[in-house]
Amino acid sequence: MLRFASIASGSDGNCLVVHVPDVAGGTHILIDCGLNLKETERRLARLGLEPSDIDAVLVTHEHGDHAGCSFDFAASHNVLVILTAGTRRALKATGKVLDGVRTQLVRGEQKFAVGGIEVSPFTVPHDAAEPVQYVVSDGAAKLGVLTDIGTSTRHVEQSLSGLDALVLECNYDRDMLWAGGYPRWLKERIAGPFGHLDNQHSARLLAALDRSKLKHVIGAHLSKQNNKPEIVRAALAGALNCSQEWIGLATQDGGFDWREA
Repeated sequence: MLRFASIASGSDGNCLVVHVPDVAGGTHILIDCGLNLKETERRLARLGLEPSDIDAVLVTHEHGDHAGCSFDFAASHNVLVILTAGTRRALKATGKVLDGVRTQLVRGEQKFAVGGIEVSPFTVPHDAAEPVQYVVSDGAAKLGVLTDIGTSTRHVEQSLSGLDALVLECNYDRDMLWAGGYPRWLKERIAGPFGHLDNQHSARLLAALDRSKLKHVIGAHLSKQNNKPEIVRAALAGALNCSQEWIGLATQDGGFDWREA
């Protein structure tokens, strides 16, 4: 059994929890850790977890809303940090890499395991040093996580096909972004090929996947200024030909509660 939940999703901080149980309590990992230390601890408690339950933090890339607390959390609770060499270099350049923290370097397409969780990183186009996203599995069910990607690729679609659950970036509505108050350079960065996915691009990506096993689709990393939950649900439901109520959403303040893939 593979369980997953989010404690936060958005530009103010991201953190997804994955759990594969066994008789000894199982394996828990975080995918990204972008809140501050105390808030991360508080929100883990909402899910019934202690920091000591966490075995590793998997970092997707160096941006603060994804990696900002990774090393602080790891140093405070003796947790392994897993990341690419490029991400580590970028974090070290900003003083975010702390001495004494256990780290493991990975490359895109190089599978590995953390306890009972199989991890398959895959490379994505984003304006970061060496970004990856992850598919995780208990050997049966598969969960894919895709946030912070400027445009889909055939490789991304292949990596995300045949999943049981998908957490998918739906960062912005294009009309809201271009009509909004952001400076032009920021609008161009967000909408560019190394920025973020808008709702319609996310829907097209979803429609291109093998969706035959999907039990959960959750829209994530929604912009507070440039998106609305109802637009996200409509776009993804249209791609799946399902009711809008079936589409889950990950929020900044609440994330989402435990689900089973």
